[in-house]
Amino acid sequence: MTDMPITEARGELAELANRVAYSHDHVVLTRRGRRLAALVPVGDLELLEALEDRVDLAQARAALASARNRGERVAWDDLKAELGL
Repeated sequence: MTDMPITEARGELAELANRVAYSHDHVVLTRRGRRLAALVPVGDLELLEALEDRVDLAQARAALASARNRGERVAWDDLKAELGL
């Protein structure tokens, strides 16, 4: 993994993209020494998204089970209104 100031990365974006894509390197972009963002291979991003989906699904199932155990129900129209849909 490489840390690189964002100002330096601007001039090397094509090279960095190739390094990340083909060498599976990770590049952390910094500003004034603070980490801001990262360039990672698409496969790593897809894995992260899949993990986030699993966590979201587990939390949704837990919330649903909890509501069922308490006997709570919410009308569909009320839920849509609450979510602004």
